[in-house]
Amino acid sequence: MTKAVKSKLLNHLNFLNSIGYEYIEPIDLKEINQSQITMPNNYNALRSLAINCSLCELSKSRRAVLFGEGNLNANVMFITDSIVSIEDELGKFYVGKSGQLLTKMIENVLEVGVQNFYITSITKCAPSNHKVININEVNICKPYLEKQIELIAPKLIVTLGDLAYKHLTTDMTEFSQIRGKIVKFNNINLIPTFNPSYLLRNPSSKKEAFHDMLKIKSLMESF
Repeated sequence: MTKAVKSKLLNHLNFLNSIGYEYIEPIDLKEINQSQITMPNNYNALRSLAINCSLCELSKSRRAVLFGEGNLNANVMFITDSIVSIEDELGKFYVGKSGQLLTKMIENVLEVGVQNFYITSITKCAPSNHKVININEVNICKPYLEKQIELIAPKLIVTLGDLAYKHLTTDMTEFSQIRGKIVKFNNINLIPTFNPSYLLRNPSSKKEAFHDMLKIKSLMESF
């Protein structure tokens, strides 16, 4: 910026100040966290709040807000890392090749329909141009997810993929060491397993995913 431009800008700001405009410190969205936000205790009100959210960059490019889908009294909640383009386009989960694979895993191994579960994502909007969600977007959206977990009150959470587990729990343990193990998150059993999109790229891991699903089935039978 040249000195001439700076001078004109300062003159304009001084003019605005002289006619009554006041300036405040800008809001830093990076500083937003769940302790600063009060979430409603009603599911529909929470969903409405999320659908109308515009706190981060994801809201500018989304086609839909995928708040969550399924049984509000589900014992098992699936959490994926972020919304993919086909989900954003159609406005629902279990679509596209990865969604179809997840459906088959649930129906063939757990032997129940997807409607018996609840599924949601770390963020409720898709990142543009297939980008990976960033920590600012995660932190802004996380209060919605934490309140969802509180309201659904599942007995088991299944995180789909490395990022879903790490963003939810903030545990940076290597995924290979934690995958398939039962850990606790806010006194709820949690099992991290592969994201179906990873399995499509790495079919050799499907055997391990199958064993994870058997462990999930065993826990479900104990409910």
